[in-house]
Amino acid sequence: MMSLAARSGAFSPYLQATSFAVAGPLKPLVPGVVVKSEKFLMDPKKPFLCRETLSGQSPKTGPAVTVSINGCAGVRFAHTDIRVPDFSDYRRPEVLDPHKSSQASSESRRAFSYLFTGVTAVVGVYAAKTVVTQFVSSMSASADVLAMSKIEIKLGDIPEGKNMTFKWRGKPLFVRHRTEKEIEAEAAVSLSELRDPQHDKDRVLNPKWVIVLGVCTHLGCVPIANAGEYGGYYCPCHGSHYDASGRIRKGPAPLNLEVPYYEFPDDETVIVG
Repeated sequence: MMSLAARSGAFSPYLQATSFAVAGPLKPLVPGVVVKSEKFLMDPKKPFLCRETLSGQSPKTGPAVTVSINGCAGVRFAHTDIRVPDFSDYRRPEVLDPHKSSQASSESRRAFSYLFTGVTAVVGVYAAKTVVTQFVSSMSASADVLAMSKIEIKLGDIPEGKNMTFKWRGKPLFVRHRTEKEIEAEAAVSLSELRDPQHDKDRVLNPKWVIVLGVCTHLGCVPIANAGEYGGYYCPCHGSHYDASGRIRKGPAPLNLEVPYYEFPDDETVIVG
């Protein structure tokens, strides 16, 4: 048996062949026989087996044809028979034609690109704002802490000339109901005598009520109410004396007792904080 291996383009005029799709690489694709005659009879209606007629059906480099006298011819595809996927369904109608310039539809496509970019930017900014807001709010005070930030005190429970201590934000809070004598005495104090000059009227909203934090400005101790040389507050730790307005008069404390923010919603109630 004699066999011949050749390119289809060179020997296609000598082969009588038909082309059909095959499932495997070695199955017959081009059956043909060698005609022994001086003249070659060819059917002009049948396409020649060449590169042009096999366009779209065979590899671009030309298939390798194996022909034997008593056997069928075949074309072996070395993993080149895989069709290129068609992405036409995913392309815009304006650019489907490969022979048409895309510059004609560039304006409409550019408008869509700008719109898509703008929408994406807006969504991104909103998402970033939401993330930042949630992160910042997670570090803020909780509801129970905010509820403790204010304290409401009934002033009718504090007799005249007495001092009551409340707990506010983890600190002692002094609320003093002053007598007329104490009010006159503190208002008459000269500012030149004070280490931390501050007039009595600048420390109170209502002259009858003095509201200060019970924390010594020296080292943070808790003073004793209605004690000391000036009848106000006395810190026994290091001997700081405060008057009935909470101003430092003697001892190592450098500043007056702190006055928190407060307001009177009515004559019998005060809200601190």
